[in-house]
Amino acid sequence: MYKNLKTLFLTLLLPMSILAQNKPFSDELKQFHEKESKMMPPANGIVFVGSSSLRMWTDLEDTFKNYNAINRGFGGSELVHANDYINELVLIHKPRQVVIYSGENDVAAGASADETYKRFVTFFNNLRTNLPKATISYISMKLSPSRSQFSNTILEANARIKEYISKQKNASYIEIASKMLDSKGGYRPELFQADMLHMKPAGYEIWTHEITPYLKKK
Repeated sequence: MYKNLKTLFLTLLLPMSILAQNKPFSDELKQFHEKESKMMPPANGIVFVGSSSLRMWTDLEDTFKNYNAINRGFGGSELVHANDYINELVLIHKPRQVVIYSGENDVAAGASADETYKRFVTFFNNLRTNLPKATISYISMKLSPSRSQFSNTILEANARIKEYISKQKNASYIEIASKMLDSKGGYRPELFQADMLHMKPAGYEIWTHEITPYLKKK
């Protein structure tokens, strides 16, 4: 199950180290650990990491099962949290590709477009340093009706992240924000749950259509 004793050692210590430090999201990371202790996903898969839009995509791993997808979305998280837990969520799996959906919560919590962009660059560079051969893909932040006051900031951050990625090797930017709007550029409430933030299956159908062409085959 485990390729070497080091991986086993780190995995067994994971919940203890996180809970002992009373870190945010310790319960969710513990759940990941418990799942992995029963069956560690194979290396060389595709890790999806980010916030609740991934966590609530409950059939993500089935949707992308032919790609060995691993869903490591954790609710309410920001880019800084993904970076804090890069070892536990991403590096332990030695993926061939990392797909990120994060940043929306950063903006909603008060981060500017510039700060959100800088947090992304930090996470990207840490991924690239540790996974030099992996493809790194970023799903653009969606425009949620309940967060309309942040739309300009989100669009600015998306644009800066897109420009940055365009200059990187083995990286891709996946545009979904505009794909979830109507022909006049307005919101489509039917894609969202009652909170107008999290998506219904129809929203995830759009994501599946847009993401699939960017996934790296085995």
